[in-house]
Amino acid sequence: MKAVVFSRYGGPDDLEVRDVGTPAPGAGEVLIEVHAASVNDWDLGLLRGSPPVNRVQFGPSGLFRPGRRILGSDVAGRVEAVGRDVTAFRPGDPVYGDLSGRWGGFAEYVRAPVAALTRKPDAMTFEQAAALPQAVALASQGLFDVGRLRRGERVLINGAGGGVGTLGAQLARRYGVELTGVDRGSKLDRLRALGFDHVIDHQQEDFTRGGRTYDLILDVRTSRPPRAHLRALNPGGRYVTVGGALPRLAQVLVLGPIITRRTGKGVRLVMLEANKDTARVNELFESGSLTPVIDSRFPLGRAAEAMRHYAGGDFVGKIVITVPVTG
Repeated sequence: MKAVVFSRYGGPDDLEVRDVGTPAPGAGEVLIEVHAASVNDWDLGLLRGSPPVNRVQFGPSGLFRPGRRILGSDVAGRVEAVGRDVTAFRPGDPVYGDLSGRWGGFAEYVRAPVAALTRKPDAMTFEQAAALPQAVALASQGLFDVGRLRRGERVLINGAGGGVGTLGAQLARRYGVELTGVDRGSKLDRLRALGFDHVIDHQQEDFTRGGRTYDLILDVRTSRPPRAHLRALNPGGRYVTVGGALPRLAQVLVLGPIITRRTGKGVRLVMLEANKDTARVNELFESGSLTPVIDSRFPLGRAAEAMRHYAGGDFVGKIVITVPVTG
């Protein structure tokens, strides 16, 4: 099979398409013929191997070179074969899911545990399915499980133009919130079109010093120390981060409980529960309440270009890699 492979840490130019062996499903696993995959921040971090903690994802051998050579966690496709004891799916079933910790989705086939997969609705394209798993889980868990969003609140999403932000906006607006999006200026018109009531260019204004306050801040970037957000929170407000710079995430993890106790304002980090509530995601999609925003599509052979586009940051929604069907 063809796969996008990297054998050393670096950048998009270190990705190349190679012929590699097709994996076989083990017990409790299926083999998926991949139709689409999407790019996530983890993919870029693992490719770069920076910060070094990312290399631990590959095990001890990953400290010096990648232990797994194929990236891609969000995948969608059809079941090609099933392993021992698999009864939930059969060959031909359309499925999608987040394979974080295993990866391998930037390829024509990938092996996946049954527990990571859900059946794709007929009305959902494979590209839409690949754009959903990690982003919608982070958005939902950040807004509701951790952020405890309530109807009519004032909400700000920092890094609003990515997959988490564009899906989070749709989820939040169902609760009648007043929604503010923060991102680079080139994205603001598209954010307004997606339903943000207010937009802020982070290159021109620091939202934590702008004088406006919010009940809930969902942060995808985490570029400031946790205490900086307190001045932008209403009494009893909540700051929730789902991604960004690892040193800042560590600060939130360690200092968040202390800040929360001392100020009464919540400062929390989302620990992703992959593939949670996928049945509900399917329901929202089928009802028209949730539609992933796809910025661009790149065929498998142009995966390096897709990664360069992602690294540049000038995209709205998700970047999807499409895989030609070989059968």
